[in-house]
Amino acid sequence: MIDVLYQDHLAILQQRAAHLLEQHQLDAVLIHSGSTKNYFLDDYAPVFKPNPHFVHWMPFLREQPECWLLIQPASKPILFIYSPDDFWHMTASEPSDFWNQLFDIHLYTDRAAQLKQFNIAGNVALIAENPVELPQLSVKHNPEALMHALHFQRAEKTPWEQHCIRQANRIAIKGHRFTQQGFFDGLSEFELHQGYLAATAQLEKELPYSNIVGLNEHAAVLHYQHKDRTAPEQHRALLVDAGAVCHGYVADITRTVSQGHQDFDAILVAMDQAQQALTESIKPGVSFLALHQQMHQKLFSILSTAGIVKSDAGLDPSDKVAITRTFYPHGLGHLLGIQVHDIGGWQQNIKGSMSAPPEQHPFLRLTRLLTEQMVVTIEPGLYFIPLLLEQLKSTPLARHINWPLVNELTPWGGIRIEDNVCVTATGAENYTRDAFNDPIIAL
Repeated sequence: MIDVLYQDHLAILQQRAAHLLEQHQLDAVLIHSGSTKNYFLDDYAPVFKPNPHFVHWMPFLREQPECWLLIQPASKPILFIYSPDDFWHMTASEPSDFWNQLFDIHLYTDRAAQLKQFNIAGNVALIAENPVELPQLSVKHNPEALMHALHFQRAEKTPWEQHCIRQANRIAIKGHRFTQQGFFDGLSEFELHQGYLAATAQLEKELPYSNIVGLNEHAAVLHYQHKDRTAPEQHRALLVDAGAVCHGYVADITRTVSQGHQDFDAILVAMDQAQQALTESIKPGVSFLALHQQMHQKLFSILSTAGIVKSDAGLDPSDKVAITRTFYPHGLGHLLGIQVHDIGGWQQNIKGSMSAPPEQHPFLRLTRLLTEQMVVTIEPGLYFIPLLLEQLKSTPLARHINWPLVNELTPWGGIRIEDNVCVTATGAENYTRDAFNDPIIAL
């Protein structure tokens, strides 16, 4: 099935490319996989991160810098794979996988010589991080109109891309199951992270982003970046935001577990129910901004039911948002695909018109109407962040807050629940919940 899905995906990309080349008066697109650069005053480089436009076409060479892909209308894509003479590292060899017949493949050893050998008639779009010296060609580096079109189209995923994200979720779930059990076993953040890697069989460098593994108050740090080696005396809450990769496509999943406080546990259940209800309302034509605003309304009800908001008397809608934004400062979610925060979330059409998030919700990453085959994250949160709570205390809205209860709950940190969801013709397919509910996926 994989080979058929990928072959169909490649045919779709070729069809799109032919249309865009004609529309933008281009004769070819030359895509660079990317380059490596050593650390300052050192002799080795960071982990290679390929150009996402290269991965879109060629997801099987994600660790190969200095590769090139030449796309021309009505022609088989030409793939140039860099394979230098090198006894320090493993170099690329002639591919023998199912996809090698879909490309005209050439291995080369000398980068400078290869650049001189490119001989492409007409106007060429170069998609690369940096300009490249190609004096023999008529090159336009990352032409804006073309890039807008490519970014807009990437939001709707082909069946191949959907398959990869679905499988990435199935891999990531194994790690999340381990960390949830590890929380109740009293493991440290470091042990939970290492167990996640083992359960998913992924190297640290293969992760789509650095795992967030936050115990107790650390769950209130939105992008918590450490992993304590020593376990705390009491395990109150655990927030794990961690994903996985399948053929270059990513999963981005967050789960929270807790124990020891009846009120916090009840809030966690309410947040999970609200997240699921919001996900069930997804369908083509729905405004993502409207979903985000609905979550703020649900969150105000949760805070009120929990007794954190004592009274809403005299509060207008903007006051309520000011309160909920204290506990939920980030956006509801984002596009998902090759990139964790897939590009084009503010883009409203193929020409590049943008719609920035409103002033009340500055961190919202997606303002588009949902369309069929989009894959998005739905990730509401409720956090007790000391910095934001102190700011709320200094406003007239402070009198509406039950501060003793907030202080009591602050050691539990916070909650985030994140699913990866594909918009279908009639609703949504929840890759994450489906994977969690699959008894075949063992630890």
